[in-house]
Amino acid sequence: MTTVQRIVIENCSIATVDADDTEYATGHLVIAGDRIESLGRGRAPEDLADVVRRIDATGHLVTPGLVNTHHHYYQWITRGLATDHNLFDWLVALYPTWARIDEQMVHAAAQGSLAMMARGGVTTAMDHHYVFPKGSGDLSGSIIRAARETGVRFTLARGSMDRSEKDGGLPPDFAVETLEGALAATEETVRQHHDASFGAMTQVAVAPCSPFSVSTELLREGAELARRLGVRLHTHGSETVEEEKFCHELFGMGPTDYFESTGWLGEDVWMAHCVHMNDSDIDAFARTRTGVAHCPSSNARLAAGIARVPDMLAAGVPVGLGVDGTASNESGELHTELRNALLINRLGAHREAALTARQVLRLGTFGGAQVLGRAREIGSLEPGKLADLVLWKLDTLAHASIADPVAALVLGAAAPVTASFVNGRQIVENNRLLHVDEDAIARSTREEARRLARIAAGA
Repeated sequence: MTTVQRIVIENCSIATVDADDTEYATGHLVIAGDRIESLGRGRAPEDLADVVRRIDATGHLVTPGLVNTHHHYYQWITRGLATDHNLFDWLVALYPTWARIDEQMVHAAAQGSLAMMARGGVTTAMDHHYVFPKGSGDLSGSIIRAARETGVRFTLARGSMDRSEKDGGLPPDFAVETLEGALAATEETVRQHHDASFGAMTQVAVAPCSPFSVSTELLREGAELARRLGVRLHTHGSETVEEEKFCHELFGMGPTDYFESTGWLGEDVWMAHCVHMNDSDIDAFARTRTGVAHCPSSNARLAAGIARVPDMLAAGVPVGLGVDGTASNESGELHTELRNALLINRLGAHREAALTARQVLRLGTFGGAQVLGRAREIGSLEPGKLADLVLWKLDTLAHASIADPVAALVLGAAAPVTASFVNGRQIVENNRLLHVDEDAIARSTREEARRLARIAAGA
């Protein structure tokens, strides 16, 4: 008989983010193997068997691990470029460089992106990778390998593009795949890497890039492929006013109606950004339970606008938070998106009533689990759920005078992570990653960024 080892965390504040938003000013949590076994007020029972570690978490807030719902890891090695561009001009400026990435670059960039998120409290990450230059190697495999090395739970959204400049799209002709090639490669990636089981560490979604880089056929057939294989669907939607104009000119309808016409609304779909949504669009997302990855920093960086997140939540739309690619969010951290989501949404129509600190924490945890289709497993601290959780240190100069720990986490400075667990396995200790070498990753990302810049300059 196998003994289940227990880790006890106690003397901490706890925000469970369960259906009742249960919180404990001073409580405990017990991890048994890869699951949360129990939690509650006060100290844990002293007579628990097979306790291998007791953590005195005085001065800490324990929350579910953060869930990132939108990212582009390869952009880690093109940070700080085209800093004063809107989305379309930024894409045109960077596509020629991105189209020259290779497996070594992508692995290093994925390591950098994952490391930055993980040491900032992310326990479930995703990557929407859609640039596959010919002869560039096993890009999907290299990204999945980086996630495995870091120790985070991971969803690869296998992206694709087949609408290039000659077809009226934005990517250069040499940066896209064929319709048939994209579908075949996507199916192979799902079959090779997707794990549908409870507690899976790696899952795959079907993810054609966007209306302005993908043909109608790829969208429609991609949706059919995803549903045949039983996986989720992801893309960009309604990000800018230019996209709205593009869809009306090419398809005679706005983005949401276009997506619905191609089978791209449903509870198995989530879309990034969704900034320019009217009431009818929000109603359609709510009716179909289509999810949204809200990326406030990237939306601000590219001057895309302010998404109507309060209206989406009021309508019942599932919403999570996303970092987005680090060429449009150079910090690459999700815990800073908690604060930015609250502040930026208060600049919108609802002003101070837009979002509360607890609503934002829910976006970054349970909301993310919802849009990734994993709300039964992660996103809240409840017995039987996977032990993906974070201990935030809130007793230092930066936070100690804020009485409400959730307000301290969301509105205060970026809080240090004393410990982060995935499946009950610790991956961060005292703000440092335990299973990868941060300094080595910093060196390799710098070298690969310089190599890519040289290649692009010589092209």
